[in-house]
Amino acid sequence: MPTRKPRTATPAPATAPTTMEDLAALAGVSKITVSRALRDSALVTPETRAKIKALAEQVGYRLNHHARNLRLQRSHTVAVVLEMQPDPDRPMSEPYPLQLLGGITQELTSRRYNVLLTAMQSVSDGFGMPADGIILLGQGAHDAAVHAVARCGLPFVVWGEEHRGSDQAVVVGSDNHHGGTCVAERFLELGRSELLFLGDVSHAEVHERRAGFVKRLHKAGIKVHTLLPGAFTFGAGFAAVQAHLRRCRTPPDGLFAASDLLAMGAVRAFSDAGLAVPDAVSVVGYDDSPSAQTFAPPLSSVHQDWRQGGVLLARKVLDLIEGRPAHSETMPTALVVRAT
Repeated sequence: MPTRKPRTATPAPATAPTTMEDLAALAGVSKITVSRALRDSALVTPETRAKIKALAEQVGYRLNHHARNLRLQRSHTVAVVLEMQPDPDRPMSEPYPLQLLGGITQELTSRRYNVLLTAMQSVSDGFGMPADGIILLGQGAHDAAVHAVARCGLPFVVWGEEHRGSDQAVVVGSDNHHGGTCVAERFLELGRSELLFLGDVSHAEVHERRAGFVKRLHKAGIKVHTLLPGAFTFGAGFAAVQAHLRRCRTPPDGLFAASDLLAMGAVRAFSDAGLAVPDAVSVVGYDDSPSAQTFAPPLSSVHQDWRQGGVLLARKVLDLIEGRPAHSETMPTALVVRAT
């Protein structure tokens, strides 16, 4: 009688190992926060580090030190990702982003790092470029650019507006809220009361500029009407103000624009409608760009120091790359009064 071969148990299907993305989803944080927490980075609060480590232990996740060591074979290159979209009305040769890039390049090259300039499209396509870290210029509407860069898993810093209480990114920017407050104070000094704000508040920087402006005017019992331009350009500012003037019953006597280009477009729209600037309506921009100084009439504007901002961005991304703590920093702003 033939002997039967003993049956062997069918092995249970292997479960896929838990990834860093899985752990981030479980913890309700970003992938970069998980990476920092498991490396005991001071950029993550002790409570968040403990929570992530407990979850990692629970699901059996271990940081891949071999992969991390491979990443430490550095390229000595920092990628600078430009969030702004190309537009004939807003060329790349404008002070933003060139002055920021000047500060970044000055600092990185002095520290023997290369600079790789690229656009958001490279991030969307997977960012296969060799880089040790990323500097992002511009957060994008609703912080979309920040979220996209965070998914790359590299140390990164951002030019923009800091989110209080968030460890999503290290941010360098200007005191946008104070800038808006300064403009409100100026309009109150001039006795202006029919006021407009021109800017896309889905961008964090613009939101804070408007917040400082509106808060101060609210205390004085003055309401502000917000105009949403289609872009950060001269043409978009002109079109938004022109459309408003067609439908408004009472013409404005003051306008604060989120950028100098928008402000200059607004001045042209007011002039075409027969509203003299600054006699009938005062206009203030933001950036204090060279074009604001040479505009006719010279444009009043909130000053921010882009070159120094670029230097700070470079220093902070190198701190992160080299394992040192880095913190967000807000630079001062001041209103420069000219002829508008």
